Amino acid sequence: MAKCAFCDKSVDFGNKLSITRSHISKRTSRTWKPNLRTVKTIVNGQPKRVSVCAKCLRSGKVERA
Repeated sequence: MAKCAFCDKSVDFGNKLSITRSHISKRTSRTWKPNLRTVKTIVNGQPKRVSVCAKCLRSGKVERA
């Protein structure tokens, strides 16, 4: 399963609502996927390739190799 190695952000599931006039009757399932990047980082002193979300990369939680 696709998941960020630092914040555990993963795929979310929910409903897409079709709004026509005043009726919300048609619902279809949809997914929200995290913006993952595969980067080389330092984990326990060793360089390793992990999947990291873009938010963790921007905020500086990841020490790049």
